Amino acid sequence: MKTLVIVAHPNIEASVINKRWVEELRKYPEKYTVHELYKAYPDGKIDVGQEQARVEAHGNLVLQFPVYWFNCPPLLKKWLDDVLEYGWAYGSKGDKMKNRKVALAVSAGIRREDYSETGRYRYTLEQILVPFETTFRYCSANYRSIFAHYGTEKEPGGNVPGAEHESSADALDQSAKDYLRFIDKM
Repeated sequence: MKTLVIVAHPNIEASVINKRWVEELRKYPEKYTVHELYKAYPDGKIDVGQEQARVEAHGNLVLQFPVYWFNCPPLLKKWLDDVLEYGWAYGSKGDKMKNRKVALAVSAGIRREDYSETGRYRYTLEQILVPFETTFRYCSANYRSIFAHYGTEKEPGGNVPGAEHESSADALDQSAKDYLRFIDKM
């Protein structure tokens, strides 16, 4: 079955890495369904039944998003809260996520070294994203891991949170190819 990739980027047109990943995914419509939440629900009103049916129609699920305040963008949080409801995703009769392979694909925007016990943020990206893993394990899904693209801050010294980030075109292309390999190995 195809993999459903839920893309949650509030401004995908201004994105660098998430936009590049979507371009790569769209080259293989027979393998991946790209569903952009912010384009589908500009008003933030999620059609829960439609989203649940979309998940059910696919084998694997990938949540793709930029890390926002060490979490996900707000519409993805709302999607998780609304779609993964009792009786569907979990509970005595909720089995639609059971054994479904689920993974995260995130653009971190910050250097990998900053996400370490000795780095600026004192935690790895995997540690920061543990609530997602816990959520999917709670729903009896088969949580697979994360794929991350770390950026490089443009500011001299790289010490300014929120500074612009850059990656070379070659690094972006390699990341896109590695991302598809990651999904295919889920």
